Amino acid sequence: MDEPTLSNIPEYTVSEISGAVKRTLEGSFGRIRVRGEITELKRYPSGHIYLSLKDEGGKIAGVIWKSSAGRLSLAPENGVEVVAQGKISAYGDRSTYQLIIDRMEYAGAGALLARIEALRARLAAEGLFDAVRKRPFPMLPAVIGVVTSEAGAVIQDIRTTILRRFPRHILLWPVPVQGMGAAEKIAAAIAGFDQLPAGGPIPRPDVLIIARGGGSLEDLMAFNEEVVLRAAAACRIALISAVGHETDTTLIDFVSDRRAPTPTAAAELAVPARVELAADLQHKSARLTGALGRMLQERRLQLQRAERGLPDLPALVGSARQRLDDRGTRLGLAWPGVLTARRIAVERAARGLPDLPALIIAARRLLEDRALRLRLALPGLVATRQAALALSSERLRSALRQATTARASLAARVLPRLSAAPLQARLREAHARLEGLSARLDSVSHTAVLARGYALVFDSAGAPLASAASVAPGAALRIRFADGEVRATANGGKGSTRQGSLGL
Repeated sequence: MDEPTLSNIPEYTVSEISGAVKRTLEGSFGRIRVRGEITELKRYPSGHIYLSLKDEGGKIAGVIWKSSAGRLSLAPENGVEVVAQGKISAYGDRSTYQLIIDRMEYAGAGALLARIEALRARLAAEGLFDAVRKRPFPMLPAVIGVVTSEAGAVIQDIRTTILRRFPRHILLWPVPVQGMGAAEKIAAAIAGFDQLPAGGPIPRPDVLIIARGGGSLEDLMAFNEEVVLRAAAACRIALISAVGHETDTTLIDFVSDRRAPTPTAAAELAVPARVELAADLQHKSARLTGALGRMLQERRLQLQRAERGLPDLPALVGSARQRLDDRGTRLGLAWPGVLTARRIAVERAARGLPDLPALIIAARRLLEDRALRLRLALPGLVATRQAALALSSERLRSALRQATTARASLAARVLPRLSAAPLQARLREAHARLEGLSARLDSVSHTAVLARGYALVFDSAGAPLASAASVAPGAALRIRFADGEVRATANGGKGSTRQGSLGL
């Protein structure tokens, strides 16, 4: 069996080496500040945050314990250059060293401002800073909501200022105004106020004030976070930003409806001064009273000028009454004269009128003369018409006989030359024409009229009688029918039906 080799080199265990390295690192460096870009960021359910810081030449691991994560002034993100403060320690289980971080800030104002400017440009392109989005403020809000820290002097300044100017109901939503998670809580407070229903158990504010005191750029970073800006832009309540002092500017100032340089100035913007309102009201009341007085005076002067321009109504009425009396008197005197003149004119017109009874007598005599002459001329006229009628009848009968003879002669000449069938057709056609001519002749013959049952009545002298009134009782009559003539005697009074006895 070989004996162990003897050596003067000391021998250590792994734990001793790890402990020595850890003590050396912690003793040599103590608390340090390391600048680098965050990478490999991981958040664990336990609340611890693991990350690495790197630059152009190297990388170092880092850890933020849960107890320190809530106190950070910014939210770690990959790609952000920061300055981390803490101490170097070793992790013996893996023989690695790491930076235990308890504070963190952006690497210089330039990097922080560049990040703010990039966010500002992006939100401006979306229109969150447009003036048309600004909401009007009520003149005298009933409830004022305040989002700020309850432990600072800001809320006291706001309360004191509002109480001095015009006491109003103040509703405080306490939030942290810096550090890890402050931005999310501020955004939640703005959204919470905006979601309060009108008329609910908690009064809905008419104006919101987002405020905090002064501080460094890192201290005010919660009011430059996108979550806060979008919550302010979506809020339907008029919003006043009062973050920092007069020289401090945050992105919430661009999104809010009005910016105040200090929290005290924000309270002054939210409510008017009661003394100033009372003075303004008194001033306007005095101006209104003076204006009304001047208006009344002007209207009174106008009325007086109009009154002077009006005529004397009683005098006008008296004159009209006097003219009426005068016209009545003159009318009473003139009326008899008018009647006399009208009577004379009527009498003169009556004397110029013709003698109506004499005109009537002359017209009656002329009528009787015309009637006598008509009675004397009527028998001759009837006899003439009767002779002409008889002559026409004789001519018609003669023409009818000649037509019959001509038809028979034509048939005797044509029948031997024609065959039976065409001859019958021609005969039918000729017969139809002949019957048509016969019908036309019969329609104009007075004998056809008599054949239909009519008769002609003549007196004993042969004059035709047209009415029963012209037949005297016992008068001798001659009645002509289609086939002959009979004589009769009228029997009956005037206006009654005539009856006669006929004798052949």
